[in-house]
Amino acid sequence: MNKEENIVLATFAAGCFWCVEAVFQKLNGVLGVQSGYSGGVNPNPTYKEVCTGETGHAEVCQIKYDSNIISFEELLEVFFKVHDPTSLNKQGGDIGTQYRSSVFYHSDSQKEITQEIIQKLNDSGAYTVQIVTLLEPYKEFYAAEDYHNNYFNLNGNQPYCAMVVKPKVDKFEKIFKDKLKT
Repeated sequence: MNKEENIVLATFAAGCFWCVEAVFQKLNGVLGVQSGYSGGVNPNPTYKEVCTGETGHAEVCQIKYDSNIISFEELLEVFFKVHDPTSLNKQGGDIGTQYRSSVFYHSDSQKEITQEIIQKLNDSGAYTVQIVTLLEPYKEFYAAEDYHNNYFNLNGNQPYCAMVVKPKVDKFEKIFKDKLKT
């Protein structure tokens, strides 16, 4: 297998993309994270349009990773621990279909792995209610406006970042300290 065959995409929706991006950027094996929109019908949506909840798009992060260093299963483990996959169209104070929990699968393998993990989590009783995370076929990714990318790193003192993003990142770093970039 050559180097390029190891480079894979995963696309996750787990609430505000600033939170998702800030976490996945820190994982060893993740080569890049881009905030954007997926799952809707409007081509090239803007943040303002997606915020209306009328485009069908979710705020997503597209994660480019080296599968020789980190697996899709490991990415899903992080995904399911850094947001509430039992909350329908809502993460904390962010409400609407644009904040839904979803895995936009790029292959049958990603779909099957995600289905298996959801089933295991539901069967294990890890959550008191069933997971509502959607499995949606990946169709299109629209990059968010430039100012959304690397948002937490550039705006960590902004009130939303300080009150919402930072606690998620801190929790993530404690739980996944063995998977962080050095």
